[in-house]
Amino acid sequence: MNRLPIKILPSSRRTLVRPFVPSSDSQVEHILFRVFSTSKEDRNRILESIYDRIEVPLEMTKNIFRRHYEHVKHRIPTNLEMTDEDKQFIGAFFTQQYSLESTALFNPSIVPHPVQDKEGALRFIISLRAIGEGHISSITFMEGEVDARYNITLADNSPVIHEPERTEHLYDREVVLKKSHELGILTNLNRPLFDMLPDEFSFEDLTVAMHKIVRGNTFTSREELQVSLNNVQTLVLSNFTLHFTSDDITERAIYPASPSQSNGLEDARFVQFTRDDGSKVYYATFTAYNGKTIMPEMLETEDFKEFKVSTLSGPAVKNKGMALFPRKVNGHYMMLGRQDNESLYIMKSDNLYFWYDYQPLLKPTYDWELIQIGNCGSPIEIDEGWLVLTHGVGPVRTYSLGAVLLDKEDPRVVTRRLKEPLLTPAKEERSGYVPNVIYTCGAMVVNRTLILPYAIADVVTTFATVSVDELMDKMIEIK
Repeated sequence: MNRLPIKILPSSRRTLVRPFVPSSDSQVEHILFRVFSTSKEDRNRILESIYDRIEVPLEMTKNIFRRHYEHVKHRIPTNLEMTDEDKQFIGAFFTQQYSLESTALFNPSIVPHPVQDKEGALRFIISLRAIGEGHISSITFMEGEVDARYNITLADNSPVIHEPERTEHLYDREVVLKKSHELGILTNLNRPLFDMLPDEFSFEDLTVAMHKIVRGNTFTSREELQVSLNNVQTLVLSNFTLHFTSDDITERAIYPASPSQSNGLEDARFVQFTRDDGSKVYYATFTAYNGKTIMPEMLETEDFKEFKVSTLSGPAVKNKGMALFPRKVNGHYMMLGRQDNESLYIMKSDNLYFWYDYQPLLKPTYDWELIQIGNCGSPIEIDEGWLVLTHGVGPVRTYSLGAVLLDKEDPRVVTRRLKEPLLTPAKEERSGYVPNVIYTCGAMVVNRTLILPYAIADVVTTFATVSVDELMDKMIEIK
């Protein structure tokens, strides 16, 4: 194993510039009143001070303020003439910066870049789990390249990160009904809602139907009814599309954008997936967390500028750490998971978003994995079969990386396995945000060399390269 000197560290200087609109209507009006009471001279002085203080390019800052002005524009009398400076000044008071990776930056996943335009080098994209104020997790991105000698270089990060525009999906009534039943939120109170919706409905259709049920209610506690209806609304809001306008991938981050994600998006496992027609798409399974419950969800993108976000359903969709195979196997989608919180399982399905069939694949066996095992990203297809990186939890809750090989034609069969860890925390790597942890959410193979990004103690992300041939030699055969 060749450990590289690259260090990716969290930075408090990289900030997500977000809208800030208080939930209280009266507070918004009070802010606007005080803003309008500020003299023109003071407005110019305050704006200049802000421009000088914020580490964001000037024109970018102005555009952000103009955009955030639009969030409160409807509260301003239409007979008031607004100059461009007025709009920026108002927008500044409805803007906040969030240092989304100030606490930790870890658990990387790596995939080939959708654009390969450099001779003699492979471009790639890394996703990372970023944690900031309030222990909220987001997904950030970096890009880089690996040359013919497996030297890795990373592009510089932008100091500013933008929120995307969000659009709602059209929803399948039967799918939402089935998922509501699985989550245990379908009740006699909200079941009539589905009778009022068309087979394919919009969020507006749902809102109209909810209002009708509330207005027609004469028997049930209004509060109880509203809670029941809101549960369905929350599920629907977990399915949407995000659009980024920036051409710089380091200016894009996926921050919690739905009720199911309110406390974070954890450990995205990206994979470049080959469709039946040979075209490529990227999927990422991740864990949405609202502070009480987890929900497995999926990202889908072709260009890393537009992301479709969808919930996953079915009895096999439990717990964390799901990882999709990079193509169908024998006509089925396949995925790894850890349904019992201890062992590694394998799933198959005819529908990417519904998972019912699952069975045990691997159990904790060796001392470094006796507490639990799981996957560390999507399986990688090599000549010998499906290479799966695993994590094992051993004494003192130490996380180490391992590897197994699955049969190419029938991935439910384990053919080889590492007896010793591929990578375990060294003595000097034990301390950090989460001690004694080595972890990754995905690697890739380039010309029989494993390119492995991994995080140490949830503080620093680095790289190693491993010969696939040597790795195969170290594995023991499973009979």
